[in-house]
Amino acid sequence: MTMLAAVATWIAIASAITFVLYGWDKHAATNSRRRVSEQTLLGWALLGGWPGGMLAAGLFRHKTVKSSYRIRFAVITAANLLLLAGMAYLFLR
Repeated sequence: MTMLAAVATWIAIASAITFVLYGWDKHAATNSRRRVSEQTLLGWALLGGWPGGMLAAGLFRHKTVKSSYRIRFAVITAANLLLLAGMAYLFLR
């Protein structure tokens, strides 16, 4: 497996986990159940799950209003994109 394939596989796995966590948290929020912590959601986004988080936020309409969360998520997404761009530069040149 190439480095590119390994990174893409990891991002897909982390995104799937993040997507499920957003769905779980939205369900818990609407049913007064125990919530998934923001640190957990942001941690999975940082580990590469930001695409799943973006998709879930839009689909579930979850975590879209709280600006402090959205700012931290945006910073994490930007950091991930910079890291991916750096990796692409190093491995694809």
